[in-house]
Amino acid sequence: MNYPVWQLGFPGGLLIAAVAVLHVFISHFAVGGGAYLVLTERRAYAHNDLELLGYVKLHSKFFALLTVVLGAVTGVGIWFTIGLVSPEATSSLIHTFVWGWAIEWVFFFVEIAAALIYAYHWDTLDRKTHLIIGWIYFVAAWLSLVVINGIITYMLTPGRWLETRSFWDGFFNPTYWPSLWARTAMAAALAGMFGLVTAMRERSPLRERVVRWAGWWLVLGIAALLPLSRWYFHDFPAYSRAYFSGTYTALQHALRGGLACAAAALLLAVVFALLRPKMMNPVVVAVLLVAGFGVMGSGEYLREFSRYPYVINSYIYANDIRMAQVQSITASGVAGTSSWVDANAADPNAYGGQLFAMQCGSCHAVDGYRGMRRISRGWDAKFASELLLHMPVVRATMPPFVGDEHDRAALGSYLASLAPATPSGANEKELGQQVFAMHCAMCHSVGGRRRPLDFKGTDPDAIVSMVGSLHDMSPDMPSFSGTDAQRHALAVYLSNPSQ
Repeated sequence: MNYPVWQLGFPGGLLIAAVAVLHVFISHFAVGGGAYLVLTERRAYAHNDLELLGYVKLHSKFFALLTVVLGAVTGVGIWFTIGLVSPEATSSLIHTFVWGWAIEWVFFFVEIAAALIYAYHWDTLDRKTHLIIGWIYFVAAWLSLVVINGIITYMLTPGRWLETRSFWDGFFNPTYWPSLWARTAMAAALAGMFGLVTAMRERSPLRERVVRWAGWWLVLGIAALLPLSRWYFHDFPAYSRAYFSGTYTALQHALRGGLACAAAALLLAVVFALLRPKMMNPVVVAVLLVAGFGVMGSGEYLREFSRYPYVINSYIYANDIRMAQVQSITASGVAGTSSWVDANAADPNAYGGQLFAMQCGSCHAVDGYRGMRRISRGWDAKFASELLLHMPVVRATMPPFVGDEHDRAALGSYLASLAPATPSGANEKELGQQVFAMHCAMCHSVGGRRRPLDFKGTDPDAIVSMVGSLHDMSPDMPSFSGTDAQRHALAVYLSNPSQ
């Protein structure tokens, strides 16, 4: 509430995801790739393999350009986007872990310097010194991961920090260790994947030797990642683990997609890298890279989704409202606590639009991805206003509405104005199906898995009576705001939905 809202026209989280997943993909390669470089260089010295040494020299330049240039640019991009999309949470992370960030930036500086020296001073440094520079790079890169991992995992599982506000309680939180080792395993797998990329430039028999060597990195990394990821997800908060029960189809798709990508990468690496290295080709390598990106992307999506309705668990909601602010905002209204909104705007829906941007815009847009024009089609102002009282019940991943009665009415009116529609049908049952879509489908399904309603064979008059007393039946349900004709049509549809 302390910052103006950066309105993009689409959920800001999409922009963060687009930048962050690419950065995380490259930054994990930057960690594992450092170990890959020095161990491959040592292997070349041990076997007096000048061809392999030549490969490492070329790979080190590719590594430096990719990680230092694109990795650094996307890293800055993350700070830029999160600072604009979620300034409250960004401010909190900076102030909570200020010394952690300072230490990480030192490690990052050492990384850049060591990577450039390593890649461009093969001919000016002796073997021992060159290897030392490589090890310095890897240690600094892995320690950078050690620090960042503590801050990332804190956002999902702050643990005892919520009571103590201790740096160390937040840093070494319940998911710290499983996440660290899972990310280390992924870093090793990516080192192998990108090792295969540069191996495609070599000729036989060196190409087959490098392919098999890089393949072992990939296989061992993915093989270790699977049980480590299970350990990591097992330590999620109870409310997050409940999301995986099957209610949220997008979550299930991401989980299955990530597992499928990991299985595909493992199978392809075993077959084409370990058993038949001569058959490895650029097409297979490209598929492996896509699979690796899929594993990383699905993992980051699952982690982010599991935090909802918070951006920092039990501390700051996903819409950047601190839990400690809820009571004061509810008492005085949004306009009384934020200087960035105008409750006296000439357009009656302008204030509601500002509230939408502040409280809904982090996850929803008017049109497009999670577009509210489609979701709110046919809502009236009364229904929308009452629905706002029950957001965490409608979706456990949504923060509660925060504001006074005037704020709620303004936002409800704005949502109702997006797609005003009156249900109509060729017959009473068709009308009832449209009423269900407008008033019930936000939470319920007929014959589906999501809070299913089964009134088949029930007398429509009995259903009419129940629809008229929804709020009395459960305080979590908004009152039905349709007409008597719509209520009866809904009852007819529910009593016999399949015919």
